[in-house]
Amino acid sequence: MDAFYASVEQRDNPELRGKSVIVAWRGNRSVVCAASYEARAFGVRSAMPAVRAERLCPDAVFIAPDFSRYRAVSRQAKEIFKRHTDLIEPLSLDEAYLDVTQNKTGLPTATLVARTIREQIRKELNLTASAGVAPNKFLAKLASDWRKPDGLFVIQPEEIDNFLCPLPVGRLPGVGKVTEERLVKLGIKTVGELRKFDLPVLEQEFGRYGVRLHELARGVDENPVVPDRPTKSISVEDTLEQDVPLSELEPMIRHLAEKLWSASRKEPRTARTVVLKLKTSDFKILTRSHTPASPPSSCEELTAVVLQLRENVNLTPQQQYRLVGVGLSNFPKPEEGLAQAVLFE
Repeated sequence: MDAFYASVEQRDNPELRGKSVIVAWRGNRSVVCAASYEARAFGVRSAMPAVRAERLCPDAVFIAPDFSRYRAVSRQAKEIFKRHTDLIEPLSLDEAYLDVTQNKTGLPTATLVARTIREQIRKELNLTASAGVAPNKFLAKLASDWRKPDGLFVIQPEEIDNFLCPLPVGRLPGVGKVTEERLVKLGIKTVGELRKFDLPVLEQEFGRYGVRLHELARGVDENPVVPDRPTKSISVEDTLEQDVPLSELEPMIRHLAEKLWSASRKEPRTARTVVLKLKTSDFKILTRSHTPASPPSSCEELTAVVLQLRENVNLTPQQQYRLVGVGLSNFPKPEEGLAQAVLFE
């Protein structure tokens, strides 16, 4: 879905159409949940501190997020997906993978399925969606971003090499700022240049991720679309625009906790453990976790636990961080969750 939260707000309030809309609470501790394409033209991006977004786009309309409404629209979109296939793997409220190798409607090509779904979303939900069609999930994800907003991009099997080779290596999943710098030091700036490196060299430089780099450079991704897999954990994370000290992470933590709480409401079972993940400027990953006596029962309680976990990080105050994530884990087994649901009917 295109600029999903902001697009829902513009759809439901005609006065907002054509205006710069920022979905966020105002204040020093708030960050942007979503920005309309009008606001993005001023450089506003998701996860940006709200105060900076307001400086970049002073005439923007700020709207407090309404996750219950966004979840309802997301469910409507999924009902459209289900007309075409049961192989649906949601990634978030506004994004999903669909395997349409075989589809319910008998449409002859995946491209036609994608076009039909987009038309149905436009007609029934009065929203736009962008789609990527490709032989696997990795390529479909790249394709879905290629012609946003309101776009459709198809990568045919015979087109994979021509599409991938010119791309900057930073477009590959998992290649962040530090990994990209390491690749550049090896003389690798594009996917085509990455292909020239043998697997043993990449394994030596990047360990297990070297195997993944070798596969992605060739458009290989064997991960299937898996619907309804039992949830083992839920997490959200974001890479910061610039490295910041621990003391300045609270706005991002609050934003991610809100996203996490919203995502967790779709899961009938309740996770027992709260997790904080940090990545330092030198690419070291830290995690802190806590299993409270009773699971958080509100977004505020979840946020409080995560902020307390931040206090358990004992690195120097000068340490800078480039990524922050929050998560929920330690879900009961599906049969335990079912028993609990029946008990409280």
